[in-house]
Amino acid sequence: QVQLVESGGGLVQPGGSLRLSCAASGSIVSINVMGWYRQAPGKQRELVATITSGGSTNYSDSVKGRFTISRDNAKNTVYLQMNSLGPEDTAVYYCNAEGIRYYRGSLLRYDVRSWGQGTQVTVSS
Repeated sequence: QVQLVESGGGLVQPGGSLRLSCAASGSIVSINVMGWYRQAPGKQRELVATITSGGSTNYSDSVKGRFTISRDNAKNTVYLQMNSLGPEDTAVYYCNAEGIRYYRGSLLRYDVRSWGQGTQVTVSS
């Protein structure tokens, strides 16, 4: 099974920046879509941004112009550059991968979706 490991969360002041990273480990052949979701206390998990293997991106309206998603297909890693952060961005950020082809032993496997464990982002003065 493929594992997703996030890093880069933390505490930042309003107006500051953070960069999140998520690396997928395993004998990965390809990942169709990688992305970031977030969940604030008492709220449902929501889409932040996604990026396809070809580089097409999609952002939620709340982060457009402030956040930038990118990926390194060779490293199976996705990044989220977050600028102009505000208290409303405080949440646990989850990495997501969809359409994962990987080898388990000699068998080619396919997972529809996988999630990371989450990383906390807190924006506060």
